[in-house]
Amino acid sequence: MEVLTTEQMARADQTAIAAGISGFSLMESAGRAVADAARRMVGDRRGRVAIVAGPGNNGGDGFVAASELAANGIQAAVILTCDLDVLKGDAAIAARAWRGTVIAPHEGMFDGCALIVDALFGAGLNRIVDGEARALIDAMNASGVPILCVDLPSGINGNTSAVMGVAVRATETVTFFRKKPAHLLLPGRTHCGRIHVADIGIDARVLDEIKPSTFENAPSTWRAAFPRLSIDGHKYSRGHAVVVSGGIESTGAARLAARGALRAGAGLVTVASPKDALAVNAAALTAIMVRAVDSADDFTAMLEDQRINACVVGPGSGVGEATRAKALAAIRADRGVVLDADALTSFSDAPNVLFSELKFHTKSKVILTPHEGEFRRLFREIKSKSSGCSKLELARLAAQESGAIVLFKGPDTVIAAPDGRALISANAPPWLATAGAGDVLAGFIAGLLAQGVAAFEAASIGAWLHGETASEFGPGLIAEDLPEALPAVLRRLYAAFDI
Repeated sequence: MEVLTTEQMARADQTAIAAGISGFSLMESAGRAVADAARRMVGDRRGRVAIVAGPGNNGGDGFVAASELAANGIQAAVILTCDLDVLKGDAAIAARAWRGTVIAPHEGMFDGCALIVDALFGAGLNRIVDGEARALIDAMNASGVPILCVDLPSGINGNTSAVMGVAVRATETVTFFRKKPAHLLLPGRTHCGRIHVADIGIDARVLDEIKPSTFENAPSTWRAAFPRLSIDGHKYSRGHAVVVSGGIESTGAARLAARGALRAGAGLVTVASPKDALAVNAAALTAIMVRAVDSADDFTAMLEDQRINACVVGPGSGVGEATRAKALAAIRADRGVVLDADALTSFSDAPNVLFSELKFHTKSKVILTPHEGEFRRLFREIKSKSSGCSKLELARLAAQESGAIVLFKGPDTVIAAPDGRALISANAPPWLATAGAGDVLAGFIAGLLAQGVAAFEAASIGAWLHGETASEFGPGLIAEDLPEALPAVLRRLYAAFDI
């Protein structure tokens, strides 16, 4: 599940070549993988395959694919954006091996095509697409013909996932060895269609030299950290999570988080409620306890109970000094802490107050869970100084500046640690974007913290469970459904992990 930058992928190629695999052999394997996908996509449909090839190795992959398709009886033509004598190295070898048609871009070039193979640019594109290349991408998108992209849709920056002026909208994409950030981050991911990762003969041991620090968030990345229940365990051995509630007009968010924490495995969960909201919270809760907590001093006193080992502050708690004080109380108690929503916004005018506290209380396991707006408010200096950075880079910078785990929410959620580790979650369905879903996520994470899971892993597992649970329930999901759908997902994990 490693995710490689374009520079790291180039190193993987070079390391494989240094170990004895020729560059052209890698190109042949890549081209065959593209041809296999193209044959499947064409199926029984009639029409030729148009391979749009650029001057680099991506175009060389396209030439190999054309040769493979022709050898299997599929009519193919290469639309080359440069003169043949411009091609160098392995791409030139692949072009010389092609015995079919090579034509220049022209009007009507995609008429009668069953498939377009986009081999124009590779993942390393870092300039704005203009001129003839832009017109060619526009023509591909306007053709109405299914498009198979080689490595990454042309026009997408492989590292930042940015659209460089214009980009191909693929039906499917075939990439090689490992995914790039743009396969997982937006907006690039929305251009990729269905993604296939092809084995082209690079030994996975090259990763020992590259040492990637970015991974796709999946069970294989945190299997060892996933909590195991013991037959002789009890509720106190599974931890006690506390969720801070807002006032009487905004109690629902805390209850959603509390329900999420209980479903995620915390042995006990308590809602710390202002007195004026105590009756509302108590009437709506059963297995979850309620305790009167009005001030930060009350909260500090509550946290003297060492059995309480995880806290959520922020959902529905209100923006202001009272929420800020309770967040600081949780951090100073050296517990596992999830700061979400209003807790983050409460520090937007003084983020260094929060960051200094986080770096001083290093025993606390703190996770910040901002969405785009909250991130912009809390990390405004990073946003202002990092124009053009990807979401992955921004999350890493935020984790380093704050000293906390940062879970930067969205359809491409990024979890980053101060030491540089990062995971990208890409399993959230569109119907997860619903009111209260983030509150449940905070609860899921707190439930894992309560069971002793380390902060980075708790955030990663929680984010994956969040997306998977939404998929389990399906369209029509509301936030209350997430905790109720979680047991089915956990059952599958338990079976997969043989627990």
